Amino acid sequence: MIGQCFKKFSKPLMQRAFSTEKNFRVTLFPGDGIGPEISQSVIDIFSAAKIPVEWEFQKIHSKAVTASGDLIGPEAIESVKRNTYALKGPFETPIGKGHRSLNVTLRKKLNLYVNLRPCKTIKGVKAPYDNVDVVTLRENTEGEYSGLEHEVVPGVVENLKIISEKACRKIAEYAFEYATKNNRKTVTACHKAGISAMADGLFIRICREVSEKYPTIKYHEEQVDTVSMRLAQSPEVLDVMVMPNLYGDIISDLCAGLIGGLGLTASGNIGEGVAIYEAVHGSAPDIAGKNLANPTALLLSSVMMLEKMELYDEAARIKNACFKVYEEGKYITGDVGGKATTTEFTKAVIGHL
Repeated sequence: MIGQCFKKFSKPLMQRAFSTEKNFRVTLFPGDGIGPEISQSVIDIFSAAKIPVEWEFQKIHSKAVTASGDLIGPEAIESVKRNTYALKGPFETPIGKGHRSLNVTLRKKLNLYVNLRPCKTIKGVKAPYDNVDVVTLRENTEGEYSGLEHEVVPGVVENLKIISEKACRKIAEYAFEYATKNNRKTVTACHKAGISAMADGLFIRICREVSEKYPTIKYHEEQVDTVSMRLAQSPEVLDVMVMPNLYGDIISDLCAGLIGGLGLTASGNIGEGVAIYEAVHGSAPDIAGKNLANPTALLLSSVMMLEKMELYDEAARIKNACFKVYEEGKYITGDVGGKATTTEFTKAVIGHL
Protein backbone atom coordinates (compact mmCIF):
# COMPACT_ATOMS: atom_id res chain seq x y z
CA MET A 1 0.00 0.00 0.00
CA ILE A 2 2.81 2.42 0.90
CA GLY A 3 4.58 1.78 -2.38
CA GLN A 4 1.35 2.14 -4.35
CA CYS A 5 0.51 5.46 -2.68
CA PHE A 6 3.98 6.83 -3.33
CA LYS A 7 3.92 5.67 -6.94
CA LYS A 8 0.50 7.21 -7.45
CA PHE A 9 1.33 10.65 -6.06
CA SER A 10 5.11 11.12 -6.34
CA LYS A 11 5.28 11.98 -10.04
CA PRO A 12 2.86 14.95 -10.02
CA LEU A 13 4.35 16.07 -6.71
CA MET A 14 7.82 16.03 -8.24
CA GLN A 15 6.71 17.97 -11.31
CA ARG A 16 5.02 20.66 -9.26
CA ALA A 17 7.68 21.02 -6.58
CA PHE A 18 10.88 21.51 -8.58
CA SER A 19 9.75 24.39 -10.78
CA THR A 20 12.25 26.95 -9.47
CA GLU A 21 15.55 27.07 -7.66
CA LYS A 22 15.26 27.32 -3.89
CA ASN A 23 17.59 28.24 -1.02
CA PHE A 24 16.63 25.45 1.37
CA ARG A 25 16.42 21.80 0.40
CA VAL A 26 14.03 19.68 2.46
CA THR A 27 13.57 15.91 2.43
CA LEU A 28 9.87 15.09 2.03
CA PHE A 29 8.24 11.79 2.97
CA PRO A 30 4.70 12.19 1.54
CA GLY A 31 3.31 9.31 3.57
CA ASP A 32 0.59 6.69 3.46
CA GLY A 33 -3.15 7.09 3.02
CA ILE A 34 -3.96 10.82 3.12
CA GLY A 35 -0.25 11.67 3.33
CA PRO A 36 0.25 12.52 -0.35
CA GLU A 37 -2.83 14.77 -0.34
CA ILE A 38 -1.85 16.82 2.70
CA SER A 39 1.76 16.95 1.47
CA GLN A 40 0.54 18.41 -1.82
CA SER A 41 -1.44 21.00 0.13
CA VAL A 42 1.72 22.14 1.92
CA ILE A 43 3.64 22.23 -1.37
CA ASP A 44 0.94 24.36 -3.00
CA ILE A 45 0.81 26.80 -0.08
CA PHE A 46 4.61 27.10 0.01
CA SER A 47 4.64 27.74 -3.73
CA ALA A 48 1.95 30.43 -3.49
CA ALA A 49 3.82 32.08 -0.61
CA LYS A 50 7.10 31.87 -2.57
CA ILE A 51 8.87 30.08 0.27
CA PRO A 52 12.54 29.42 -0.61
CA VAL A 53 12.29 25.63 -0.26
CA GLU A 54 13.10 22.86 -2.70
CA TRP A 55 11.70 19.39 -1.99
CA GLU A 56 13.67 16.16 -2.23
CA PHE A 57 11.30 13.19 -2.23
CA GLN A 58 12.08 9.98 -0.39
CA LYS A 59 9.91 6.95 0.15
CA ILE A 60 9.24 4.41 2.84
CA HIS A 61 9.22 0.79 1.74
CA SER A 62 6.35 -1.63 2.23
CA LYS A 63 8.77 -4.42 3.13
CA ALA A 64 11.78 -4.47 5.42
CA VAL A 65 14.98 -3.29 3.73
CA THR A 66 17.38 -4.07 6.60
CA ALA A 67 18.07 -7.14 8.70
CA SER A 68 16.55 -5.40 11.75
CA GLY A 69 13.21 -4.92 9.95
CA ASP A 70 13.48 -1.24 9.03
CA LEU A 71 11.14 0.11 6.36
CA ILE A 72 13.44 3.02 5.57
CA GLY A 73 16.59 2.62 3.52
CA PRO A 74 20.03 4.18 4.02
CA GLU A 75 19.50 6.54 1.07
CA ALA A 76 16.59 8.20 2.86
CA ILE A 77 18.55 8.54 6.09
CA GLU A 78 21.44 10.11 4.18
CA SER A 79 19.01 12.52 2.49
CA VAL A 80 17.82 13.81 5.86
CA LYS A 81 21.38 14.12 7.15
CA ARG A 82 22.46 15.98 4.03
CA ASN A 83 19.52 18.40 3.96
CA THR A 84 19.23 18.72 7.78
CA TYR A 85 15.45 19.35 7.43
CA ALA A 86 12.66 16.89 6.66
CA LEU A 87 8.87 16.94 6.54
CA LYS A 88 6.99 13.69 7.04
CA GLY A 89 3.40 12.74 6.36
CA PRO A 90 1.65 9.94 8.25
CA PHE A 91 2.84 6.35 7.83
CA GLU A 92 1.63 3.05 9.16
CA THR A 93 3.95 0.35 10.49
CA PRO A 94 2.54 -3.15 9.84
CA ILE A 95 1.61 -4.62 13.23
CA GLY A 96 3.00 -7.97 14.31
CA LYS A 97 5.00 -8.61 11.12
CA GLY A 98 8.52 -8.10 12.39
CA HIS A 99 8.83 -4.50 11.23
CA ARG A 100 10.34 -1.92 13.50
CA SER A 101 8.43 1.33 14.08
CA LEU A 102 9.36 3.92 11.47
CA ASN A 103 9.40 6.73 14.03
CA VAL A 104 11.63 4.75 16.40
CA THR A 105 14.00 3.97 13.51
CA LEU A 106 14.29 7.64 12.51
CA ARG A 107 14.78 8.83 16.08
CA LYS A 108 17.48 6.25 16.74
CA LYS A 109 19.42 6.61 13.49
CA LEU A 110 19.33 10.41 13.52
CA ASN A 111 19.49 10.85 17.32
CA LEU A 112 16.36 12.99 17.36
CA TYR A 113 16.38 13.37 21.11
CA VAL A 114 13.61 16.01 21.38
CA ASN A 115 9.96 15.71 20.45
CA LEU A 116 8.50 19.22 20.48
CA ARG A 117 4.70 19.46 20.56
CA PRO A 118 3.14 22.91 21.13
CA CYS A 119 -0.64 22.98 21.62
CA LYS A 120 -2.46 26.29 21.51
CA THR A 121 -6.15 27.06 21.16
CA ILE A 122 -7.17 27.92 17.59
CA LYS A 123 -9.96 30.48 17.41
CA GLY A 124 -12.93 29.05 15.54
CA VAL A 125 -12.35 25.43 16.54
CA LYS A 126 -14.84 23.90 18.95
CA ALA A 127 -12.76 22.37 21.74
CA PRO A 128 -13.14 21.66 25.48
CA TYR A 129 -11.15 24.80 26.39
CA ASP A 130 -10.46 28.18 24.84
CA ASN A 131 -7.32 29.12 26.77
CA VAL A 132 -4.80 26.34 26.11
CA ASP A 133 -1.16 27.28 25.46
CA VAL A 134 1.14 24.45 26.53
CA VAL A 135 4.29 22.85 25.15
CA THR A 136 5.27 19.22 25.66
CA LEU A 137 8.96 18.36 25.39
CA ARG A 138 9.53 14.62 25.31
CA GLU A 139 12.85 12.78 25.54
CA ASN A 140 12.70 10.84 22.30
CA THR A 141 15.33 8.09 22.35
CA GLU A 142 15.19 6.15 25.62
CA GLY A 143 12.73 4.97 28.26
CA GLU A 144 10.39 2.12 27.42
CA TYR A 145 10.94 2.86 23.72
CA SER A 146 14.52 1.60 23.76
CA GLY A 147 13.35 -1.62 22.12
CA LEU A 148 14.91 -3.86 24.76
CA GLU A 149 12.37 -6.52 25.60
CA HIS A 150 12.38 -10.29 25.76
CA GLU A 151 10.47 -13.27 27.08
CA VAL A 152 11.99 -14.38 30.38
CA VAL A 153 10.00 -17.62 30.53
CA PRO A 154 6.87 -18.58 28.58
CA GLY A 155 4.12 -16.12 29.51
CA VAL A 156 6.44 -13.59 31.18
CA VAL A 157 7.85 -10.66 29.17
CA GLU A 158 10.37 -8.09 30.38
CA ASN A 159 10.63 -4.59 28.89
CA LEU A 160 13.63 -2.56 30.00
CA LYS A 161 13.28 1.16 30.69
CA ILE A 162 16.57 2.89 29.94
CA ILE A 163 17.30 6.33 31.43
CA SER A 164 20.75 7.89 31.06
CA GLU A 165 22.20 11.03 32.60
CA LYS A 166 23.36 12.22 29.18
CA ALA A 167 19.89 11.99 27.61
CA CYS A 168 18.24 13.59 30.65
CA ARG A 169 20.64 16.51 30.55
CA LYS A 170 20.14 17.10 26.83
CA ILE A 171 16.35 17.22 27.03
CA ALA A 172 16.41 19.34 30.21
CA GLU A 173 18.78 21.86 28.64
CA TYR A 174 16.64 22.00 25.52
CA ALA A 175 13.54 22.66 27.64
CA PHE A 176 15.06 25.61 29.48
CA GLU A 177 16.63 27.03 26.32
CA TYR A 178 13.28 26.74 24.56
CA ALA A 179 11.52 28.48 27.45
CA THR A 180 14.10 31.29 27.44
CA LYS A 181 14.01 31.89 23.67
CA ASN A 182 10.23 31.76 23.46
CA ASN A 183 9.45 33.98 26.46
CA ARG A 184 7.89 31.17 28.45
CA LYS A 185 7.84 31.53 32.21
CA THR A 186 7.71 28.04 33.71
CA VAL A 187 9.16 24.59 33.10
CA THR A 188 7.46 21.65 34.78
CA ALA A 189 9.32 18.33 34.97
CA CYS A 190 6.86 15.43 34.84
CA HIS A 191 7.85 12.13 36.44
CA LYS A 192 6.85 9.13 38.51
CA ALA A 193 9.82 9.08 40.87
CA GLY A 194 7.66 7.82 43.69
CA ILE A 195 7.48 4.48 41.87
CA SER A 196 10.45 4.57 39.50
CA ALA A 197 12.85 5.86 42.13
CA MET A 198 16.13 5.27 40.29
CA ALA A 199 15.15 5.96 36.66
CA ASP A 200 12.77 8.88 37.14
CA GLY A 201 14.80 9.93 40.16
CA LEU A 202 17.78 10.43 37.85
CA PHE A 203 15.64 12.44 35.43
CA ILE A 204 14.44 14.77 38.21
CA ARG A 205 17.92 15.20 39.66
CA ILE A 206 19.31 16.32 36.31
CA CYS A 207 16.36 18.67 35.68
CA ARG A 208 17.01 20.32 39.05
CA GLU A 209 20.70 20.78 38.25
CA VAL A 210 19.93 22.34 34.87
CA SER A 211 17.21 24.60 36.33
CA GLU A 212 19.79 26.31 38.52
CA LYS A 213 21.43 27.75 35.39
CA TYR A 214 18.19 29.51 34.43
CA PRO A 215 17.12 31.66 37.40
CA THR A 216 14.60 33.64 35.32
CA ILE A 217 12.57 30.51 34.53
CA LYS A 218 10.36 29.08 37.28
CA TYR A 219 10.86 25.36 37.83
CA HIS A 220 8.30 22.90 39.15
CA GLU A 221 8.08 19.12 39.50
CA GLU A 222 4.84 17.16 39.21
CA GLN A 223 3.92 13.47 39.14
CA VAL A 224 2.70 12.66 35.64
CA ASP A 225 -0.71 11.51 36.88
CA THR A 226 -1.14 14.83 38.69
CA VAL A 227 -0.20 16.68 35.50
CA SER A 228 -2.86 14.70 33.63
CA MET A 229 -5.49 15.79 36.12
CA ARG A 230 -4.40 19.43 36.01
CA LEU A 231 -4.52 19.43 32.22
CA ALA A 232 -8.06 18.07 32.33
CA GLN A 233 -9.18 20.60 34.95
CA SER A 234 -7.19 23.79 34.33
CA PRO A 235 -4.76 23.58 31.39
CA GLU A 236 -3.98 27.30 31.63
CA VAL A 237 -1.89 26.73 34.76
CA LEU A 238 0.74 24.78 32.80
CA ASP A 239 3.34 26.16 30.42
CA VAL A 240 6.35 24.15 29.21
CA MET A 241 6.43 20.50 30.31
CA VAL A 242 9.46 18.21 29.99
CA MET A 243 9.35 14.47 30.59
CA PRO A 244 10.69 11.01 29.70
CA ASN A 245 9.60 9.22 26.56
CA LEU A 246 6.47 7.25 27.47
CA TYR A 247 4.93 10.01 29.58
CA GLY A 248 5.50 12.47 26.77
CA ASP A 249 3.84 10.22 24.23
CA ILE A 250 0.68 10.11 26.35
CA ILE A 251 0.62 13.70 27.64
CA SER A 252 1.23 15.22 24.19
CA ASP A 253 -1.83 13.43 22.78
CA LEU A 254 -3.87 14.54 25.78
CA CYS A 255 -2.86 18.13 25.06
CA ALA A 256 -3.84 17.70 21.41
CA GLY A 257 -7.31 16.67 22.54
CA LEU A 258 -7.64 19.89 24.50
CA ILE A 259 -7.40 22.00 21.32
CA GLY A 260 -9.42 19.81 18.96
CA GLY A 261 -7.31 16.77 18.12
CA LEU A 262 -4.16 15.53 16.42
CA GLY A 263 -5.33 16.95 13.10
CA LEU A 264 -4.55 20.44 14.43
CA THR A 265 -1.29 19.65 16.22
CA ALA A 266 2.21 20.45 14.99
CA SER A 267 5.16 18.26 15.92
CA GLY A 268 8.91 18.31 15.51
CA ASN A 269 11.61 15.72 16.20
CA ILE A 270 14.87 17.57 16.75
CA GLY A 271 18.47 16.45 17.06
CA GLU A 272 21.88 18.05 16.75
CA GLY A 273 22.01 19.56 13.28
CA VAL A 274 18.95 17.72 11.94
CA ALA A 275 15.18 17.91 12.43
CA ILE A 276 12.08 16.11 11.12
CA TYR A 277 8.70 17.83 11.30
CA GLU A 278 5.62 15.68 10.97
CA ALA A 279 1.90 15.17 11.17
CA VAL A 280 1.39 12.85 14.13
CA HIS A 281 -2.13 11.75 13.23
CA GLY A 282 -2.88 8.50 11.41
CA SER A 283 -2.91 7.87 7.68
CA ALA A 284 -6.76 7.63 7.60
CA PRO A 285 -7.01 5.07 4.79
CA ASP A 286 -10.81 5.29 4.91
CA ILE A 287 -10.76 8.80 3.40
CA ALA A 288 -7.55 8.51 1.35
CA GLY A 289 -7.95 9.87 -2.17
CA LYS A 290 -11.34 11.44 -1.41
CA ASN A 291 -10.12 15.04 -1.01
CA LEU A 292 -11.43 15.16 2.57
CA ALA A 293 -8.22 15.26 4.62
CA ASN A 294 -7.25 18.14 6.90
CA PRO A 295 -3.71 19.40 6.10
CA THR A 296 -3.47 21.63 9.19
CA ALA A 297 -1.19 19.44 11.33
CA LEU A 298 1.38 19.02 8.54
CA LEU A 299 1.07 22.68 7.57
CA LEU A 300 1.68 23.94 11.12
CA SER A 301 4.57 21.47 11.43
CA SER A 302 6.06 22.99 8.29
CA VAL A 303 5.64 26.42 9.91
CA MET A 304 7.73 25.17 12.85
CA MET A 305 10.33 24.10 10.30
CA LEU A 306 10.39 27.58 8.76
CA GLU A 307 10.89 29.09 12.21
CA LYS A 308 13.82 26.73 12.74
CA MET A 309 15.22 28.01 9.42
CA GLU A 310 14.77 31.54 10.84
CA LEU A 311 12.27 32.38 8.08
CA TYR A 312 10.07 34.06 10.66
CA ASP A 313 8.14 36.36 8.34
CA GLU A 314 7.29 33.51 5.97
CA ALA A 315 6.25 31.31 8.87
CA ALA A 316 4.00 34.03 10.30
CA ARG A 317 2.31 34.64 6.93
CA ILE A 318 1.33 31.00 6.55
CA LYS A 319 0.32 30.52 10.17
CA ASN A 320 -1.81 33.66 10.20
CA ALA A 321 -3.46 32.69 6.92
CA CYS A 322 -4.30 29.25 8.32
CA PHE A 323 -5.76 30.71 11.51
CA LYS A 324 -7.80 33.22 9.48
CA VAL A 325 -9.47 30.32 7.65
CA TYR A 326 -10.47 28.78 10.98
CA GLU A 327 -11.65 32.10 12.35
CA GLU A 328 -13.93 32.61 9.36
CA GLY A 329 -15.14 29.00 9.55
CA LYS A 330 -16.27 28.76 5.92
CA TYR A 331 -13.64 26.41 4.52
CA ILE A 332 -12.79 23.98 7.31
CA THR A 333 -12.77 20.23 6.90
CA GLY A 334 -15.12 17.61 8.31
CA ASP A 335 -12.94 16.52 11.22
CA VAL A 336 -13.42 19.94 12.84
CA GLY A 337 -17.09 20.37 11.99
CA GLY A 338 -16.90 21.81 8.49
CA LYS A 339 -17.72 20.56 4.99
CA ALA A 340 -14.78 21.82 2.95
CA THR A 341 -12.53 19.62 0.86
CA THR A 342 -8.75 19.50 1.16
CA THR A 343 -8.51 21.59 -2.01
CA GLU A 344 -10.96 24.21 -0.75
CA PHE A 345 -9.10 24.54 2.55
CA THR A 346 -5.79 24.89 0.70
CA LYS A 347 -7.15 27.58 -1.63
CA ALA A 348 -8.63 29.45 1.33
CA VAL A 349 -5.26 29.53 3.08
CA ILE A 350 -3.59 30.74 -0.11
CA GLY A 351 -6.26 33.43 -0.42
CA HIS A 352 -5.26 34.82 2.98
CA LEU A 353 -1.49 34.86 2.45
